[in-house]
Amino acid sequence: MSFGDPNNPYGQQGQPQQPGYGYPQQGQPQQPGYGYPAAPPPPAYGAGYPGGAPMTMPGLMQTARVLLFIVAGLQIIFGIIFAFVIAAAQDVSDSVGAGDATDGLAGLGFIVVLILIAFAVWAIVLGAKFSKGGNGVRVTTIVYSALFILMSLSNFTQGTTSAAIGGIIGLAIGGIILASMVNSSATAWFNRPRY
Repeated sequence: MSFGDPNNPYGQQGQPQQPGYGYPQQGQPQQPGYGYPAAPPPPAYGAGYPGGAPMTMPGLMQTARVLLFIVAGLQIIFGIIFAFVIAAAQDVSDSVGAGDATDGLAGLGFIVVLILIAFAVWAIVLGAKFSKGGNGVRVTTIVYSALFILMSLSNFTQGTTSAAIGGIIGLAIGGIILASMVNSSATAWFNRPRY
């Protein structure tokens, strides 16, 4: 007759456990840890910030920011090109003796160049302020994009295909920038608490 495994703590069914056999009645002793002690658990996400984790800039706003920098770069490039073209045209006009008649036109051209450069600087400042700026940056970007859209619409009055293509591209860029500033995520981003 078999009495089962003597090391079985539960013993055979129906038979009482004999003292001294099987595992001790108290729990197994803990073995000491090996290597370095366990690291403390990582802090909860957003710990250290009173309102939770810091916000990340929404994707559409990041796109608008990149577009502002691209537009600024293009405005600077076109402004420099227009300045050289106007200066060269004025030199040609002076050499044929019609310089006095074209001075006003050249002056108007340089005013357009200054406007382009001013808009470029404005776009760079707005793009740079997206990460830390408040609601004023959002409102100013809305004004900038509205003026950019109006200038893009003026391309359609020139009647050339290249001006119309430039107007379409300008409308798309201005529309994206404007749409990114008037949605709720932009309002939340620019009204967020700053620490």
